[in-house]
Amino acid sequence: FLRVHEEIRLKGSMEKVNMILLFSTAILDMFTDLKDGRKLLDLLEGLTGKPLPKERGSTRVHALNNVNRVLQVLHQNNVELVNIGGTDIVDGNHKLTLGLLWSIILHWQVKDVMKNIMSDLQQTNSEKILLSWVRQSTRPYSQVNVLNFTTSWADGLAFNAIIHRHKPEFFSWDKVIKMSPVERLEHAFSIAKNHLGIEKLLDPEDVAVQLPDKKSIIMYLTSLFEVLPKQVTMEDIREVETLPRRYKQECEDGELNMQQVCLSSVGIKFHLCYTTSSFGSSRAETPSTVTEVDMDLDSYQVALEEVLTWLLSAEDAFREQEEISADVEEVKEQFSTHEGFMMELTAHQSSVGSVLQAGNQLVAQGNLSPEEEFEIQEQMLLLNSRWEELRVESMDRQSRLHDMLMELQKQQLQQLSDWLTVTEERIQKMESQLLADDLESLQKQLEEHKSLQSDLETEQVKVNSLTHMVVIVDESSGESATAILEEQLQRLGERWTAVCRWTEERRVKLQEIQLLWQELLEEQCLLKAWLTEKEEALSKVQTSNFKDQTDLSVNVRKLAILKEDMGMKRQTLDQLNELGQDVAQILGNDRASSKIDQDQEELTQRWDSLVQKLEDYSNQVLNKTLLFFTFMLCEYDFSSVENRVVVCLICNDDSQAGLLDVYFSILRAW
Repeated sequence: FLRVHEEIRLKGSMEKVNMILLFSTAILDMFTDLKDGRKLLDLLEGLTGKPLPKERGSTRVHALNNVNRVLQVLHQNNVELVNIGGTDIVDGNHKLTLGLLWSIILHWQVKDVMKNIMSDLQQTNSEKILLSWVRQSTRPYSQVNVLNFTTSWADGLAFNAIIHRHKPEFFSWDKVIKMSPVERLEHAFSIAKNHLGIEKLLDPEDVAVQLPDKKSIIMYLTSLFEVLPKQVTMEDIREVETLPRRYKQECEDGELNMQQVCLSSVGIKFHLCYTTSSFGSSRAETPSTVTEVDMDLDSYQVALEEVLTWLLSAEDAFREQEEISADVEEVKEQFSTHEGFMMELTAHQSSVGSVLQAGNQLVAQGNLSPEEEFEIQEQMLLLNSRWEELRVESMDRQSRLHDMLMELQKQQLQQLSDWLTVTEERIQKMESQLLADDLESLQKQLEEHKSLQSDLETEQVKVNSLTHMVVIVDESSGESATAILEEQLQRLGERWTAVCRWTEERRVKLQEIQLLWQELLEEQCLLKAWLTEKEEALSKVQTSNFKDQTDLSVNVRKLAILKEDMGMKRQTLDQLNELGQDVAQILGNDRASSKIDQDQEELTQRWDSLVQKLEDYSNQVLNKTLLFFTFMLCEYDFSSVENRVVVCLICNDDSQAGLLDVYFSILRAW
């Protein structure tokens, strides 16, 4: 498993190094071509922009000098290296050579590309920024939920989503969805190369696996980040920080044999992270299973000392592990840490077996003195017993960690199920209640709903922890051991989604009703005030005992203005009636609807009453005016503009014909 990741990372690193350096002679074998240090110095020259002297000799000494100069330059540039020495590179150590190259790429490509945004956001974790950018870029795509730099990329959707979000003109998203994972990956890598100038650092077949290589994914994503728009906010960073803490490490370390199962629903995505212990029940290999070793007594003692030194440090590391916590997130972290420790034991298992075999061979050769033979037998007994004790204790801790983790996760699931049951009953009760009778009661319902929303947000934190569960299975149990758990998670996801959807829909409905009802009441108050004002104005109109022609003219004008205002305001009354009907229909509450209808009827009656009074006042003034003209006809001057206006206002007709009609009417009456 580790070798597969090593080969994937090797191909990507070779592509990247060749691309950076543009070697006239490309690197064909990473471990052979870099052993003498000269290619590494060429690489650093290109990255630092400074000439670096190289020793051209072909001896091991020349190679060590070159590699040590490489390490010195890296140290001067604050590149972090852990347990990498010159001899490791010269000897072609695969793991450490790849570690060295990755450290160089991380420092000069990843961090250099992100240094400005890291400075702006005051962040030092480049991976967190990159993951925030990815999640922000893929948010509009419901089929994509990126949680790490490994399993989230295997289906190829995320790569295509990033490119499509920033360059939608390049291809159709609907077309990508219908492709297979390998086809999607090939599509994304080809688009990136042809349109964005990004080399194919990855092969689709290497990514479309259960657990893609994290570092290779980061290396490729950094190239995308460099050429595409990049906008990351602190809100995006905080969202990444709220993801389950250990899931990213558990699914990204690349040290576990994992299989991810995604259970998707509209509002939540649960993921099961299955892992099979790589250490198993293996003991130190016996002489019959270890390759023959040729070792003299001195070499044996050196090898024994190295193994015992490591074993001592491993025992110390094991005993320094904290007591198993009762907090699920802390147990996930402890589980992940112990898995790494178990992997280390597995890596040194063959070394222990080799030393035990060498000791047995020395004893079997019969060339030792009795004292030497006894000492070797005691040493082997000590080594084997300490190894076995550490192995058994480690397996026991792994078992206890798993049991605790499963129990805590089971409790979490039960707690969520219980919470959903209570909340569903709470929702049923809220649904059975009619909407409020008045605006004050509606406000109380809104406060009650806000309380439900607050409880939902609080529970969301716990749900985030449940979105990724860690389960250890063995080959014999397989799918049957987890089928029930998967079904339970599926049901919980559906129930959670239903609660979230109902809560949001009800919030929208209550707020809509509140706004409409407030608008209705405000408009009703305004119309009542307007009617009161007009009623008072009409009460002040004089309908008899006019002092003179001017007094008559003033009162006639008042009536005309009131009549015009009423005509303009009629539309407001009609709109208010429509708004009242809308509110009553949405409420579906007979008492509330009756109250709204009653208020509207009251306004309509006041309106009709005002209209009738205005009509009566107008008729009274007209009669008094006709009587006034009967007595004043002889002295009335029709050539006066003011007098003509008075007559026209009474008749509501400004035409000459109307004026003459009034004139002759008065004459006939006289």
